Amino acid sequence: MLKIIANPSQIITIDTFGENVKRGTELNEPGVLNGYSIIVEDEYIKDIVPTISIKNIEADEIIDATGRVVLPGLVECHTHSVFTGSRSGEFRKKLRGISYEEIAESGGGINKTVNDVRNASVEELIGISIPRIDYFISQGITTLEIKSGYGLDFENEIKILRVIHFLNEKYPIDIIPTFLGAHAIPPEFKDNRKAYNDLLINELLPYIAKNNLAKYCDGFCELTAFNVSEIEAVFNKAKILGIPLKLHTDQFNSIGGVDIALKYNTVSADHLEVIKDENIRKLGESDIVCVLLPGASFFLNHNYAPARKLIEQNAIVAISTDYNPGSSNISCLNLIMSIAALKMGMTIEETISAVTINAAKAVGVSNERGSIEIGKRADLALFNTDNYPDIIYNVGKILNYMTIKNGEVIYISD
Repeated sequence: MLKIIANPSQIITIDTFGENVKRGTELNEPGVLNGYSIIVEDEYIKDIVPTISIKNIEADEIIDATGRVVLPGLVECHTHSVFTGSRSGEFRKKLRGISYEEIAESGGGINKTVNDVRNASVEELIGISIPRIDYFISQGITTLEIKSGYGLDFENEIKILRVIHFLNEKYPIDIIPTFLGAHAIPPEFKDNRKAYNDLLINELLPYIAKNNLAKYCDGFCELTAFNVSEIEAVFNKAKILGIPLKLHTDQFNSIGGVDIALKYNTVSADHLEVIKDENIRKLGESDIVCVLLPGASFFLNHNYAPARKLIEQNAIVAISTDYNPGSSNISCLNLIMSIAALKMGMTIEETISAVTINAAKAVGVSNERGSIEIGKRADLALFNTDNYPDIIYNVGKILNYMTIKNGEVIYISD
């Protein structure tokens, strides 16, 4: 089937000239086309042609994009979207100046959500997650990563991963499962951390690999979570099993996580709010995607990751919401994009590159998605504006009009 996305005001291609990533100053080159239309055949972008020429093309369907901006489908590359329960009580404590780390050490934080998730059924978790996925799609998001990490035992980590798989089957967007068993030490293992690490290594990871339940294995390298040797033990096993790696690191303390990311060549290093300057240079020389999460900084009144320094050191920078109930209860990617521009000093063009091609790179799909290039999947978002800076200028306002996944319209705003 041949379709034409006809007569948009602008097409923001995020063209990578076949590289499927943007690093350093390239993030500031969005590829703006005026007077062009997109030809879609079946699931793929067949061509990008001058609009004046489309009258000579016989199409099965014409999608009128007049007065709108077309972007690649947005990519949410770091979320914890399958959870239940509220942590508004902790939010009140944060507003009184109690730190995230203090809350975690007193038995709150991640373990509060763990208790709620353990008491929820699969059906309850699915029911709670569905409106969240719908909301992501309404924003123009066509690829979504979701992590486990709120079960922290065999039964409940597997439960979360099976919920993520159900959601991926239910929805037309790509929902990518990541195993984050190394998120926190659960209360029952507080006095025997090694036993929990052994559970991850000897039981959970082999089962997940055998049943293909996760695309990635992630970990949280932090004083209140997992130390370097514990993360290394988990990563060694995941590597043997052929599961690619990601890492949360340098959010509150720099305890060697960046060196672990480099040693194991993780796909991404996420957070980096307190990264040291020498490690910025190292990441800039690597192919690791630096996933920055300004929503967590905003929500916690914490340091913002040094986006400008990373970009100046030629790093691959992506941004995401880090949507979760404790440290970033923000599921609006538009708001995150605006925070990145206002608080991390990213340009509008860098921000758009960071939620498209580089976010796609962070979840391993940039060869097919994340930019509008001939031969790639037709994942597109049409925005109700004729000038792309409006998308970020309108803070917290979703301008997305239409979401297209693999050439099919999956959402139209009212």
